Amino acid sequence: MTLQGKTAVITGSNSGIGLGVARELARAGANVVLNSFTDREEDHALAADLAREFSVKAQYIQADMSKGADCRALIEKAAACDILVNNAGIQHVAPIDEFPEEKWDAIIAINMNSNFHTMAAALPKMRAAGWGRIVNIASAHGLTASPFKAAYVAAKHGVVGMTKTVALETAEEPITCNAICPGYVLTPLVEAQIPDTMEKYGMGREEVIKKVMLERQPSREFATVEQLGGTTVFLCSDAAAQITGTTISVDGGWTAL
Repeated sequence: MTLQGKTAVITGSNSGIGLGVARELARAGANVVLNSFTDREEDHALAADLAREFSVKAQYIQADMSKGADCRALIEKAAACDILVNNAGIQHVAPIDEFPEEKWDAIIAINMNSNFHTMAAALPKMRAAGWGRIVNIASAHGLTASPFKAAYVAAKHGVVGMTKTVALETAEEPITCNAICPGYVLTPLVEAQIPDTMEKYGMGREEVIKKVMLERQPSREFATVEQLGGTTVFLCSDAAAQITGTTISVDGGWTAL
């Protein structure tokens, strides 16, 4: 599966799932545009490292995904956008009657509204190029719910619905739009939570992972960023040309329950 000559824009991609997806797209030959809200030397260095490692073009563009204008400017600054991966996201956990309004607004803006703005800006470029792939990183929480995550669950359900709508709007074009729904993924952020969780429950690493962190994930194993990247590459390939408007769960069986 080669993506040579294609340009992929991945939001929220200077770490974690986004960076893992960017690496696999670059491995498949795609030029990549990394993004986050920071503008540090190390952000631009990440892009330079990817370019050297995979012999592709890579750049980093700062844009705040909580702002619609920034979302659209990211696509314009990227010039080409054959592949769009909407990955940027944040989380906050609280009962709905105690949920801070500013946290609700930020989660809806970054996790859902940003997808609207980037897709709206990217589709004309894909149509002009005669080919396009949109992959929205949703969540198992786009298909099911958990308590205390009202904003996140609402946003991810919205992403899944938006994915279906865009797929129908582009169904007769060489453009597809799908969502990947991960369960728990082993990212640096999750890895950093393990020691505190071990201390809280008085358990060893493996026990706290299987019995606490992955309680709802039947495989009792984390998904990896490489697996999510590989799934993204597949959805961008010719083999997936007739896959559109659907979700692919990478959740160890979570949504089968």
